Amino acid sequence: MLSRRSFFKTAGLGAAVAATASFPTELLSWAEPQRTATPGGPILLNSNENAYGPFPSVLAMKNPFQDANRYPDRGYDKLIERIAALHNVKTEQVTLGCGSTEILKMAASAFTGPGKKLVMASPTFEAIEFYAKAANAEVVKVPLAASYAHQLVQMAEAVGKDGGLIYVCNPNNPTASVTPRRSLEIFIRNLPPNTYVLMDEAYHDFVPVAADYISFLATPVDPDKVIVARTFSKIYGMAGLRLGYAVTSAANSKAMAAHKLEDSTNILALRAGLTSLENEDDRKAAILRNGFDRDEFQRQAKLRKLQVIPSWTNFVMFNTQRPIRTVIDHFKKDNIRIGRPFPPMDTYARISLGQPNEMKAFWQSWDKLAATK
Repeated sequence: MLSRRSFFKTAGLGAAVAATASFPTELLSWAEPQRTATPGGPILLNSNENAYGPFPSVLAMKNPFQDANRYPDRGYDKLIERIAALHNVKTEQVTLGCGSTEILKMAASAFTGPGKKLVMASPTFEAIEFYAKAANAEVVKVPLAASYAHQLVQMAEAVGKDGGLIYVCNPNNPTASVTPRRSLEIFIRNLPPNTYVLMDEAYHDFVPVAADYISFLATPVDPDKVIVARTFSKIYGMAGLRLGYAVTSAANSKAMAAHKLEDSTNILALRAGLTSLENEDDRKAAILRNGFDRDEFQRQAKLRKLQVIPSWTNFVMFNTQRPIRTVIDHFKKDNIRIGRPFPPMDTYARISLGQPNEMKAFWQSWDKLAATK
């Protein structure tokens, strides 16, 4: 079993090779005013995107717009078949979405509503909260533990006998932390039958080999209760193309599909997704490169004696010891965008990992800020 240290040593070697490949430097942004990078525009470290863009194999696709004049039925079937084979499930257990965000919306619509709660951590990725409220569900937020793991006992108590949906983002956004697999299994086993768990594994590919984390697609547990969401936005660098999927029981998939927008995934995204899944070497290179970038961030943070939450993702969160809005404003003056505030962690900054030149600019700006204290 690899330790974090040995993993990063391996990652550094692989990333040095991978970084020499030709990747586009354009980045996208989360739901903030600035959505795309432009020449001379801001450095975007605010949205947990893959700074290196889609895989080379995707960028090299021949005629990606083939059949763009046709509805994407065949593309859906091909990608669903490939995903089902990848995870050793039946095709009727796979649901595609316009990013994993649509998966969250479908789950909230299917499994919450009047009398059915949504229980989620605080802080975590917020999108599902808005969808549950639109379904007239009560939303209950449970603070993260001191270790930044989900407090699963409290979450189970919060959902109550009436049931509903429990949202677990693992690794968690914005803290980049992991909730141990064994704790999750015990938690799921003891839930009442009218309660479902949406396991958001958007950052799955970035987690080093560790005993505390095993994907619920690699080793499934009770698909009648568990919905696993994945996205092509992160490791595959396709945030702007909007493609995600869910794997669960056939009955759950059918319930979610009733709330799906017809043909919500376009033909280009489907082709790019299929190409990405057929190029495992590209995925491995991206994982190694991210490990190298994350290790370098942690090294720079340690030199500056910063309080960093151990990261298992493509972003890092640390305590700035300052009101976060003043930190955001400081970086904005230096043409750098960092993550938004995440109450109640009002002195913590979330930094998405950029390319080396972007991170050099980040640290130069941070050092200027630190010198003013």
